[in-house]
Amino acid sequence: MKSIVKTLGALTAAAGVLLASAISVPAQSTWEKIQSTGKLRMGVTQAPPWYSKNPSTGEWDSGLIVSIGQAMAEELSVELEMHEVTWATSIAALQADKIDMMFLDPTPKRAIVVDYPFQPLLYISLAVLARDDLPAESWADLNSPDVSIAVPQASSMDAFLTRNVPNADIQRFPDNGASLAAFQSGRVDAVSLFHPPLLAARKKFGKGKIVIPTPAFSSPSSIAVRREADKTFRDWVSHTIFFYYETGRTQRWYEEFLEGFGLDPKASPVIQKELLYSN
Repeated sequence: MKSIVKTLGALTAAAGVLLASAISVPAQSTWEKIQSTGKLRMGVTQAPPWYSKNPSTGEWDSGLIVSIGQAMAEELSVELEMHEVTWATSIAALQADKIDMMFLDPTPKRAIVVDYPFQPLLYISLAVLARDDLPAESWADLNSPDVSIAVPQASSMDAFLTRNVPNADIQRFPDNGASLAAFQSGRVDAVSLFHPPLLAARKKFGKGKIVIPTPAFSSPSSIAVRREADKTFRDWVSHTIFFYYETGRTQRWYEEFLEGFGLDPKASPVIQKELLYSN
């Protein structure tokens, strides 16, 4: 009986050592994996001006976030590897260790499950795509029953217009596409969205002007990374995008894409918030 007890004790102790050993050897962090594989994995989805796939080659070769990802990979002396995801699946891709970073607005709900740098990457502003002859320099210009504005129903844009232009003829539609279609067909004088979708719409429609009415309403956007104990990669991303933003690189890359996309940067909303008030 004593020998059995001793044997069980020895087995238990050995199991404890093995368990402690397993616990003490954590999986590679994102930073460690990038260093060991020589690859930085970025999520991409077709969404100009952020990402754009070349239809003739199938390559993701333009867009602001593509430029930023390429610069980051160069800083780290690694290869940039792009993985196609959707906005809806990108967080799951981060959590499943399929990508290392994804351009995503830092909402409180997202911040529960993924990590964000402390520095915003850029700012997007609420804008209008309006008739060329429509006064739209300020929200006050649009606050008239003679002005009809399309907006996605129950969206943050809808709430903002309801508060700030209550006298306008606000026409609510199921989504962005339907709101833009209402402007394209001439059923409304303007459509209000955060400005990135308006850039592609302006090019497609070949009419209208994009304006950020004053006082400007801007929202920060950033890069989501996997939540993990080792914050080295998150902190490196934060310092890097701060450097790009403050030195004007982010705005310059954005303008380069607009020019390549056939849009005039001077007639397009900026993404560096301070430039909104520079004139």
